[in-house]
Amino acid sequence: MVPRYYDLPSPTALEVFDAAARHLSFKLAASELNVTLGEICQQIKAIEDELGVPLIVNSGTRVMLTSSGEDLYNALANSLSNVSNVVESIKRRDRSNVTIASTDAFASMWLLPRMPDFWAQDGDITVNHVIADSSRDYRHAEVELRIRYGLGPWPDEVAELLFGDVIYPVCGPGFAQEQRDATAKCLPELPLLQVQSVEPGWVDWDEVLRRARILHGPLRGRRFSKFFVALQAAQAEQGVAVGWHRLVRTLVEAGKLVRITDLKLDVRGGYYLTWNDNRPLSPAAERLRDWLRKISTEERNAYC
Repeated sequence: MVPRYYDLPSPTALEVFDAAARHLSFKLAASELNVTLGEICQQIKAIEDELGVPLIVNSGTRVMLTSSGEDLYNALANSLSNVSNVVESIKRRDRSNVTIASTDAFASMWLLPRMPDFWAQDGDITVNHVIADSSRDYRHAEVELRIRYGLGPWPDEVAELLFGDVIYPVCGPGFAQEQRDATAKCLPELPLLQVQSVEPGWVDWDEVLRRARILHGPLRGRRFSKFFVALQAAQAEQGVAVGWHRLVRTLVEAGKLVRITDLKLDVRGGYYLTWNDNRPLSPAAERLRDWLRKISTEERNAYC
C-alpha cells in the first residue's frame, strides 16, 4: 500500500472541522454538510485522536476553539480559500466571461457608457459587473478585475494606473447664472452638495476648501450617499458639487453641469485597474484588461 504523500487527517475530517470551527456550532456544521450531528462529533473526535490534542471544546451551549484548534483553522481556512480561488479561475478559463468590480459612480459615469466600444470588438465576451462602493459587498473569488480609486498599491494585487484626475466645483446652469459673480472664496456661503466617502482618498468639500486655503465654518447644504445623486441635485439647481473631471466631463460638455469659479485642484490618488497577483487572468479578462489599457491611454492623451 502506498503511504499518503501528505501526512494529514482525512479530507472528510478536515472539511467537518472547518465547518464546525467556522460556525462555532456543530448543529450549523451538520446542516451545511447535510450530515447528522453524530457524524460531526465522530469526525471531530477522529481528528483529535489522530493529532493527540483537543481542538474544539463543546460545552453543550457553546463551541470554542482551543489554541491548537485556532492554529489549524487559520491554516485550513487560508488554504481552502486559495483552492476556491483557483477552482473559480479554472472554471472561468473555459468560459467567455469576465467579472469586473467598480464603484457605483465609476461604473455609471465612466465605464458603462464606454462598454459599447468593447462589445463592438469583443462581442463574444460576456462582462459581468459587480457594482459596490465597498469590497465587503462582493466575494473576491468571483471578481477578476477591479477598478478602484486610491493611492495604490494594495496587498496581493497587481495595480496599474489608468489615469489621475482633477476636481472643480460644478452646478446647474441656472444656479451658475444666479451666482455669476461668485469667486472661490464665496463657496462656503453657497449650498454645498456633500458626498459621504466611498473609498479612501475620496475628496469632500472640507478637504477642497482646506487645500484651497479658504476659511470656512460649518458648511451649508445637503449630504448624499451616492455621487451621481449629488450630481443630479446639482443639475436640478440645488447647489454646488465637487466635480471629478473624469466622471463629469460629458455632463459639462453637454451643458447639463457648468463649472463655477476658477477653482481647480489635482487629486493625490488615481484610478487603478487591479487583479489578484496569486492567480492568472482568464483570456476574457486579459482582453478586457487590454481594452481598458487602450482607452485609458487614449483618454490621458486627449484630456490631460
